[in-house]
This record gives sequence, structure tokens and C-alpha cells, in this order.
Amino acid sequence: MSKELRLSDLSPACQALVRLCQAINHGSIESLEVRHSEPVFDPWPVTLRDVKLGSDEEPRPELALRDFVVTDEIVRLISLLDETKCGTIRRVEVHAGVPRRIVLESQVTANGNLGPRGGGRAPNATTQP
Repeated sequence: MSKELRLSDLSPACQALVRLCQAINHGSIESLEVRHSEPVFDPWPVTLRDVKLGSDEEPRPELALRDFVVTDEIVRLISLLDETKCGTIRRVEVHAGVPRRIVLESQVTANGNLGPRGGGRAPNATTQP
């Protein structure tokens, strides 16, 4: 049986992504850049919150915890970041503080690998959508 993945096992950038999902609770993260398999927060992605006006939505209980076992969805998201290496996540859909679905933008390079959008620019190059 494999060890459960905890928040503290993640890189600081991935921890920030998990915490952002928890803070949004319901909504999405738009245009999240990925470089070297890590989410990039410069520039900060656009965040959208979906708020139901007729009900009180409870925040994710882990938001108050320093460390916890991450959900299977987070494990899958981290795995996709590792596979992507460089690109743009157009949208991360968040429900109940957990990333549930993503739309990923990337470009296949000449050697068949996924690379940064825009045809293999340097990982820190600025690109326009």
C-alpha cells in the first residue's frame, strides 16, 4: 500500500494551488501558467467564485489545518502538472474547495513531448494569449 500524499509533501507552489482552491470553494482558476511542472503565480491567475445567494456555503474544513491528506483529485492534478511540465491550464474548475476538472493548453513539440504554448519558447518567456 502506498503512502498517502499530504499537503506538506507538495512543493510550496503546489501547496499554494491547493490553498487557492480551498479559498475559492466554488468557482474556477483561469489561465494558470505551468513551468517546470509547477504552477506559476506571476502573473496571478484570474479567479472566479461561484456564490449561491440563497444558501450559506461552508468553507473547506482543511482550510484551517496546517497539514492533511490531499484528495485523489489533487493527486491527479499534481500528476498532470508533472506530465505537462510547461503550458497553460486554461481552467481549473473547483467544487467544494477541490479541483474537479481542468482544461489544459499545451503544444506538442517536434519530438512528441508536450511543451510550452507558442512553440517551444523558453520557460520564463512572456507569452500573450
